[in-house]
Amino acid sequence: MNEQNPSPDAQAKYQVRFDWGRRGAARIGAGVDILVWVDVLPDAAGRTPNLGGGAVDLAGLAPIDAAVLEAGLVDASAAARWILAEQERLGRRAFIAVVGAGDADERFAADDLLGAGAVIDALAGLGVDDTSPEAAVAAAAFGGLRRAVRHLTSASTSGRSAAAAGLSAAELHTAAALDSSDTARVLRAGGTAGKASRG
Repeated sequence: MNEQNPSPDAQAKYQVRFDWGRRGAARIGAGVDILVWVDVLPDAAGRTPNLGGGAVDLAGLAPIDAAVLEAGLVDASAAARWILAEQERLGRRAFIAVVGAGDADERFAADDLLGAGAVIDALAGLGVDDTSPEAAVAAAAFGGLRRAVRHLTSASTSGRSAAAAGLSAAELHTAAALDSSDTARVLRAGGTAGKASRG
C-alpha cells in the first residue's frame, strides 16, 4: 500500500486510480510511477491540453520521477502496453494515476470518461487490474458503451462544443476511433528502476 498520502481521496491502496483535472491529479498522484492525462478531443485538433482554460506543463502534475503520458480513445491500448512495459522495467507493481481532463472547469466530460475507461479497461486486459472503485466505474462505463463511442463523443457536450468551435465531423470521428494508433504518447519517461518500492 502507498503510505505517502493516507487520505481516502488519494485512492492510495489501489494500483490504478482515476480522478478529474489538475485537482484530481494532485489527489491521486502522490507516489505514482505513471500519470496518464486523458483529453480525447483537443488532441484531434492539435490544440494544447485542456487544463482549466490554459496550457500547463503536464509533467508538473506528476511526481518528478514519474512517467507522464497523454492518451485518448485512439491510443488507449498503446498506452496500456507501454505502461505494462514500464512496470516490467521497474521490476515491481507500477502505481498509475489516470486523470480525465474534463471541461474547462475540470467537470465531468463524457468523452474523457470513455477515454479514461478505455485505458483502464486495456490495462485490466493485460493483467493490471487492481483498480480503485472510481477506476472500475470508468472502465465499466467504457465497456458497456464501447460500440457507441464515436456517436457519444460527437453527441456529448464536449463534442458539440468542439463542433461549434470549428472541429469537423470527420475530426470528431477521428478522435473517437478506438485504438487507431499503435503508438503511446509519452511526454516524459520514468525514473530509474531502482527507486524505492511503493507497493
